[in-house]
Amino acid sequence: MEPTEDAKWLVVDGRRWRRTDPAIPADALARLTSHLGRGRSGVRTASSEAELEATRHRTQLAKVGLGERGTPWWEQTDAQRTERWESALAELDALDDDG
Repeated sequence: MEPTEDAKWLVVDGRRWRRTDPAIPADALARLTSHLGRGRSGVRTASSEAELEATRHRTQLAKVGLGERGTPWWEQTDAQRTERWESALAELDALDDDG
């Protein structure tokens, strides 16, 4: 895995992937990556279409919060970036409260 010179992308096997927003504080980053891991794991182990949809939703929310999907983090203001990961975490944490 090699980062690009501008540090916005990661190249893996010739494919370019958006890097995680480097401005995310360590505690929020840990929480988002935990949600991402649970979402990815759930996609592999889902036993129904509803379960699969729910885990894909968790994965999508986590990736948006991390800045890997949605509006590129380098095109957002600092306030927009903070709002992105804070709102993603609020929605992700609410999924656990509902379950």
